[in-house]
Amino acid sequence: MILLWRRVVGAVRGLVATGRSRSAAFGDLWRRSLQLRVVVSTLALGSAVIFVLGMVLQNQITERLLGTKEDAAIAQTRTAVQIVERELAGISPSDPIEDRLNSAINKLTSSSPDQSGAGSAGAFEPVLVNDTTYSSPGDVKSAGPYDSVPQSLRNFVLSSPNRTVSQIYTVDRNGERVTYLIVGVPVATTSPAQLYMLYPLAAEQRTIGVVQSTLVVGGLVLLFLLAGITNLVTRQVVLPVRRAARAAERFASGELGERVVVAGEDDVARLAESYNAMAASIERQIRQLEDFGQLQRRFTSDVSHELRTPLTTVRMAADVLHASRAQFPAGLARSTELLVDELDRFESLLGDLLEISRLDAGVEELVAEYTDLRGIARRAVESVRVIARNAGSEIVLDMPDHDVTAEVESRRVERILRNLLANAIDHGEGRPVELRMVPDEHAVAVTVRDHGVGLRTGEADLVFNRFWRADPSRNRHTGGTGLGLAISLEDARLHGGGLDAWGEPGEGACFRLTLPLVQDVEYGESPLPLPPADVRPVTQPAPLPLSVAEEVYP
Repeated sequence: MILLWRRVVGAVRGLVATGRSRSAAFGDLWRRSLQLRVVVSTLALGSAVIFVLGMVLQNQITERLLGTKEDAAIAQTRTAVQIVERELAGISPSDPIEDRLNSAINKLTSSSPDQSGAGSAGAFEPVLVNDTTYSSPGDVKSAGPYDSVPQSLRNFVLSSPNRTVSQIYTVDRNGERVTYLIVGVPVATTSPAQLYMLYPLAAEQRTIGVVQSTLVVGGLVLLFLLAGITNLVTRQVVLPVRRAARAAERFASGELGERVVVAGEDDVARLAESYNAMAASIERQIRQLEDFGQLQRRFTSDVSHELRTPLTTVRMAADVLHASRAQFPAGLARSTELLVDELDRFESLLGDLLEISRLDAGVEELVAEYTDLRGIARRAVESVRVIARNAGSEIVLDMPDHDVTAEVESRRVERILRNLLANAIDHGEGRPVELRMVPDEHAVAVTVRDHGVGLRTGEADLVFNRFWRADPSRNRHTGGTGLGLAISLEDARLHGGGLDAWGEPGEGACFRLTLPLVQDVEYGESPLPLPPADVRPVTQPAPLPLSVAEEVYP
């Protein structure tokens, strides 16, 4: 029993899940398909119009049909009254009233054309009643199906002796419900009497039923035709739009030669011509920009290569002068030192220019291997330890005490961290610089945080621009080329990761590098938040504790 109940519950859950999935699929189709929305909306409005029109037609047909029946029934009833009055003429209270009533009924039915109670209004059943307003139920004499006449109609006839009254009434006959049009009229005799003619409405009901079924079938057929016509008309408009959308998607994906087929001379054709003209103009501009970009990159690369030879010569001469600076006067010796420093910076700038040109050209390839990122971080710290000591900043490492292995190119990751550390030292104003590393199942994040001047609003999006500086008047400790962060961003993207920046005036800045542990495997959120946890509002959760080994590099 329990197993059966579990199966039933499982089946119900499956049906609910299936229903939800179908509902979600239909909702998605409803949002994305203009054709479906137009067809459904047209059907809904068409259904409302057809329903209202059908109700109006049915009411008009029913009223006309019943009105014609009522007019014929009243005319036939008045003729019947004359026959009944002749039969009941001279009746006295001493005569057998019931016999005279039955005789009048027989005469009335026998006087019809087919001898069966049929006339211009159709078949009928007569009821003749000897009744007054003050008669008790036991004193009422009648002939015919007196019980089929409603009491309300009898009262109205008794209270209106000079009027012909009609009413539609349904009675039970042998277990079946039969609807009659009952016409009541008083009979002018010496003894008060009333004649009621019961005309069955079976034929009229059948006619109304046929009309209703015809209207329903006609309405459904009209709806199907309306759906087909709407679908056809909408398709003529939607298909060119869909073709244009597919062409635009392929154009956006890089197929610049994609165009829309122009058919005809209507509005859609003019739209296609306008789109093709726009696409051709955009293609020409993109080609021009590509050619200009290639020319610019080639120029940068060629200039960098051409400068290598004279720079090498100047470098050799400067080294000779620098080695002999002790023999020079003080001013000349200082000039020699400045020359060597600027040559070092010039060589770095040429190297960065060549690197950025290769990245722009897309010829750089990632040579990745599984490496412990902690060792890369320590090497980056060692490379900037001298400038950190000169700036009075100490570098604090906050890394896990276990291996953090990822598929990366060590040279590029070390260059990223070295650039981030050098940038933090330049803007840290002698305060500590913190490097923190946290991995998760799919990625590893490294943040470099300083507590210096920080970044103003909007500058976090500009720091990766080439040759951009927040404050050109500031003294720099590293003599950077202005391309370090731009190259770092491209290196991070080459790994399939990302490089983000945050900063606030007086709070310092924080750069976050996020790398996947395995190449070509996407990751979700970065393991470390940005802004860093130490500047978050107190209402937000505190950072999770880490098992780390802290190292301080003075």
